Amino acid sequence: MLLSAASFVLLLLAAVAQCQQLAVQILDAKPVVLARTDLEALSHVKVTTTASGASAIFEGVALEAVLEKAGVEFGEALKKKRLASCLLVEAADGYRVVIALPELDPAFTDKQFVLAFLKDGKVLDEKDGSYRIVIPDEKRMARWVRQVTTLKIVDVQ
Repeated sequence: MLLSAASFVLLLLAAVAQCQQLAVQILDAKPVVLARTDLEALSHVKVTTTASGASAIFEGVALEAVLEKAGVEFGEALKKKRLASCLLVEAADGYRVVIALPELDPAFTDKQFVLAFLKDGKVLDEKDGSYRIVIPDEKRMARWVRQVTTLKIVDVQ
């Protein structure tokens, strides 16, 4: 069966849209899937940083705002047992990092965590994927996850 050019383009656009989705899972609940348009509707953040020895401007949204959009509560709700919750960031290539939830809450810190989708005004390249975590003040870029696909809230036992 041969596809028409129009059908091929529609399939290609659907595949691109699928790649630009981000899953957020809160503990054992069903994941919330956020589309690129959901993320772009949030307040944008721009940070200038040095990445791999070169200055770059990353634009995206605060990671805290993404989690709030999916139902994660911060502020006064982040206390007692919830202080032992972490964000597990997963990438398409299997890379994973952990960020403690209090690190993301402005009530605890001024540190910025950005889910970037633009670099120097352009869409991230294939190496970075649709989304990348950017943490401007970190000395090492080990938690600057490329190709972010899933954000999971997990409890430390």
